Amino acid sequence: MSEATAVPERAKQDAETRPRDWGWVETTIWTERMLAALANGVKGNKWFSVIDKVARTDTLHLAWAKVARNRGAAGVDGQSVEKFAAHAETYLRELEQALKEDSYRPLAVKRVDIPKGPGQTRPLGIPAVKDRIVQTAVKLVIEPIFEREFHDNSHGFRPGRGCKSALREVDRLLLDGNVHVVDADLKGYFDSIPHDKLMKQVETRISDGRLLDLIRSYLKQDIIKGMERWTPTGGTPQGAVISPLLANIYLHPLDVMMAGKGYRMVRYADDFVVLCTTAEEAQAALTEVRNWVQDAGLTLHPDKTHVGDCREDGQGFDFLGYRFEAGRRWVRKKSLKAIKDKLRSKTGRTRGVSLKQIIDELNPILKGWFGYFKHAHWLEFKRLDGFIRRRLRALLRKQEKRPGMGQCRADHIRWPKAFFAEFGLFTLAGAHTLASQSRC
Repeated sequence: MSEATAVPERAKQDAETRPRDWGWVETTIWTERMLAALANGVKGNKWFSVIDKVARTDTLHLAWAKVARNRGAAGVDGQSVEKFAAHAETYLRELEQALKEDSYRPLAVKRVDIPKGPGQTRPLGIPAVKDRIVQTAVKLVIEPIFEREFHDNSHGFRPGRGCKSALREVDRLLLDGNVHVVDADLKGYFDSIPHDKLMKQVETRISDGRLLDLIRSYLKQDIIKGMERWTPTGGTPQGAVISPLLANIYLHPLDVMMAGKGYRMVRYADDFVVLCTTAEEAQAALTEVRNWVQDAGLTLHPDKTHVGDCREDGQGFDFLGYRFEAGRRWVRKKSLKAIKDKLRSKTGRTRGVSLKQIIDELNPILKGWFGYFKHAHWLEFKRLDGFIRRRLRALLRKQEKRPGMGQCRADHIRWPKAFFAEFGLFTLAGAHTLASQSRC
């Protein structure tokens, strides 16, 4: 790399891995002796005889408790969580025996399409309950092995990390002057991960043949959608318990490569940005990413991958629901549309319920939304509050059998902000003001 595009040494220091906190691991699986081996390293950096820990009674009971808590729909066998719960002890003994005898085979995955946006859907795989339990058991056992290796720039689907930690890191890097940003989007990532290359990554730390075969069986599970049935040749099924971990395992070498070259990357699953100090550095970073992605058998989305100076209008980037542009955090247009659509469904003018009931339904939605988007620019909250009050005024007019959309001055006078406050309507602008005062 030339001097013009060289990244500062400080970035490499930022990339150093901090000590891990193992407080989240299940102590019935990961004993103190095993954790010590994890911290100190095992011979050859590979773990053997792991399947026996998956097949243990305690592990399967822990896994079942997590699956039962998450509920979810029935798979292709039609067995719901409730039906499994009625005979859980019997079914768990059968699973344990099948795993120990190496006779366990996962069922096909039921595929459904769920809404993604206007006229768009995304596929979701629904494994059978028993397969979700075994996948959860596998995850409980192997996650710490890979978590020990994972880089600090990875935040998605990891213990003690998430969207908020990723956004905080982006804010920190922007304030530090890293305003030239590579906004990268992997096209159909979960459906396109090459199985052979993924398994090679898993095999760098796991040498238990039976466990490796079990993971392969999940990758090769038949998919059933309506009357169609097929065997996938790549990818991990979206909706499978173990998919996020496998996805992180496959992108881990990208994390290591970018950090080793001194780039400041923040990744949440397949969504990541690289924050740079100059346009030249950002272009060089994009070249590195593009080369790695191609070698990994993946594809960058040509329309959603770009480089820009996020201080300038029109050159910002979207990340985890926010829009970073012109030195401010906004709510991404797609996220704003999603909340408006949800509010519209609750404030239809033909709803035959009281204003109090509607406000009681709106408040939890608004509080949850604000909890995530409270760092957006204050104008977002003012505009959305106005949108909600207009919807409620139109509803009140309809209840009085008067036409109109509640936007005239007379309606504002008759039903002012104070009127809705008396009914306990949560206001985003008010919550933002209180939050700002508490930070002072």
